[in-house]
Amino acid sequence: MHEFAMAQGIFSTVYDTAEANDAIEVTEVVIEIGRLAMLNPEQLKFMLGVMFEGEELTKNAKMIINTIDVDIKCHNCGFEGVGDIDDSDHYAPMILCPECESHRVEVINGKDITVRSISIEKEDDESEE
Repeated sequence: MHEFAMAQGIFSTVYDTAEANDAIEVTEVVIEIGRLAMLNPEQLKFMLGVMFEGEELTKNAKMIINTIDVDIKCHNCGFEGVGDIDDSDHYAPMILCPECESHRVEVINGKDITVRSISIEKEDDESEE
């Protein structure tokens, strides 16, 4: 149920941000999920959809979920870029350098979950992000 806790946190962030900016409606939410965040994007989207539908402010919001690749720096060969993921073990994925296949890599990006943008409608029909 890791996805449920994350969905609650994301929903709270969206709702609180919309209210703080005097929104009458949330029109779009863009979320980025790193491949190493250990979340199932489809489950998260479903749970958020249920939460969004339950509130007048968010019920018509379009939800976009983007998956972010794992960027690495290899300490063996110096490669910097997108790493290869062996996720045969869902709980402990291995990150490999695509150049030399070393495990001696530093993960630069791809672990986070980010609400990238929240688009809203205000009373005066002005959109904001």
